[in-house]
Amino acid sequence: MSQSTPADSKPGSLSRRTFLKSIGTSAAATAAARIETVAQELEKVNAERVYGPSAVPITLQVNGRDLKLTVEPRVTLLEALRGHSSFIGSKEVCDRGTCGGCTVLLDGRPAYSCMKLAIDAQGQAVTTIEGLAQGTKLTPVQLAFIEKDAMMCGYCTPGFVMSVTALLEKNPHPTLEEIRHACAGNLCRCGTYPRVVEAALKAQGGD
Repeated sequence: MSQSTPADSKPGSLSRRTFLKSIGTSAAATAAARIETVAQELEKVNAERVYGPSAVPITLQVNGRDLKLTVEPRVTLLEALRGHSSFIGSKEVCDRGTCGGCTVLLDGRPAYSCMKLAIDAQGQAVTTIEGLAQGTKLTPVQLAFIEKDAMMCGYCTPGFVMSVTALLEKNPHPTLEEIRHACAGNLCRCGTYPRVVEAALKAQGGD
């Protein structure tokens, strides 16, 4: 007497056991591939040179010249400038990236130097307030700040000058709103914001 063949055993059919085996095989292959990828990334990380905690030599390009320093990797760009060189124009105020007193230009863009590690600033063009004037010849922005008396205690002034300078280099004729936006990251505890705006307008010929 012939025995009947189960439906899942017919030629061309896929049994539950085969289906589950195929899922398990695919999952294992995917997991293995992911593990291999993670292992490769870990190898890259482990191959990278580790700096510190001792001081290491670095070279910064500040105001068009190489500045060679030996600092700990934890030292910020602001600390390197103020504590290890003669570029003290960038001011340390909040040291938390909220006031803009330490603003410098990195490749022409404003940045808080207190939030940038000096070792990570290598390879970028750093411009400080000292790097704007050509000898005794001040820039239009600096002259406008003087003419419009856009300073009171003056401690925040370098940061404002750097922010306005970056704005005008990118946009020579900004609107009032664009000037305010560019200076939004700079705080003046004396409250001389209106005169800062007037100086920015003067520097771009808007007054």
